[in-house]
Amino acid sequence: MNSSSLWFYFLLLFFIFPQIRQQVLRLRRVASLRKCEKHRGTRIITLIHRQETAGFLGMFSRNYINIEDSEEVLRAIRLTSEDTPIDLIIHTPGGLLLAAEQIARALKRHQAKVTVVVPHYAMSGGTLIALAADEILMDRHAVLGPVDPQIGQYPAASILRAIEQKSKDEVDDETLIFADMGTKAIRQTREVVFELVKDRMGEEKGRAFAEVMTDGRWTHDYPISLDEAIALGFPVVDNDQDEFCNLMSLYPQSGTARPSVQYIPLPYPRRPTVKNLYEKF
Repeated sequence: MNSSSLWFYFLLLFFIFPQIRQQVLRLRRVASLRKCEKHRGTRIITLIHRQETAGFLGMFSRNYINIEDSEEVLRAIRLTSEDTPIDLIIHTPGGLLLAAEQIARALKRHQAKVTVVVPHYAMSGGTLIALAADEILMDRHAVLGPVDPQIGQYPAASILRAIEQKSKDEVDDETLIFADMGTKAIRQTREVVFELVKDRMGEEKGRAFAEVMTDGRWTHDYPISLDEAIALGFPVVDNDQDEFCNLMSLYPQSGTARPSVQYIPLPYPRRPTVKNLYEKF
């Protein structure tokens, strides 16, 4: 075998192997989803955004909720009978508000029980979607986030507060336009949140909740823990469905030469103490 043939096989492997690896991973995901659906008796949909390698050069991209996501989720909901419960697994930093609203409203209209599962985090638009659920299963250390709208790179509420500190003569036209957009965005988002929670919370509590979630009292990446979510009125319960969390291992981050986190992937049983040994007898 000459050197040119070796190069040919090397390049073939270089191009084909990543594609084969991705296909194997997709098949493992489908098998895991089917097993989970059979156990739960539900339709399971995943909305998971991770930084994954793509293409033969190993380039990567970080995804957010977009129109393509909403199209696929809506299609999955349409393929689900009205008497079939839906489990939606969300792992996302957020994304396009329009797409998140479409998904949330479609879930809200579904007649059977809707459960949103948050293994690690569902921020911004992910939280908005979670508000449409009858139940939110959160890992003990998972977080949700505020749904206050952003105008460009700035929170809408912060733009309005900045305007309040200045006279009209000190504010340029572009900032005034941003302020007008911010006012509309806050009002529209608040109405969507209220629409999603009013049946569960009622008029007064629903309005108050919608204001808390959209008025910019926190930074946009503020982590709302499980306990705080319960206190605020989210329909949250502690997640004890291990198969959901195990699905995340099938959505790996982009590979590196040295992993930043390492551990032995086995459960460690509780170590016996003198008190526990005594109680056995």
